[in-house]
Amino acid sequence: MRVPRLVGLMAVDARERALARGLFLNAPDRPDFPLTVVDYVVRQYPQPGAEVPRESMVYVWFDFGEGEGGGGVREPRIPRPPSGGLQRELDEPGGTFEMTKG
Repeated sequence: MRVPRLVGLMAVDARERALARGLFLNAPDRPDFPLTVVDYVVRQYPQPGAEVPRESMVYVWFDFGEGEGGGGVREPRIPRPPSGGLQRELDEPGGTFEMTKG
């Protein structure tokens, strides 16, 4: 039997898809996994398409581990940009600004 793709699914949908194929799910990063509903699967093992015996265990994770990516910088960033609206563009350093009429 082939392991289905579970990454990107909500926990409840991943459980249903695995059970429909005769597989069991385990989430090492969630001790409350049976109560987890709307969190999304970000990683799985074995990989989708791998051949496994019926009633095998498939491991899923809902959080990225240290150094594995994630959401990056989240707003709001500190310090905040200065307020005051638009400011005029400064001249190039060391140059002079001449206005020509045309």
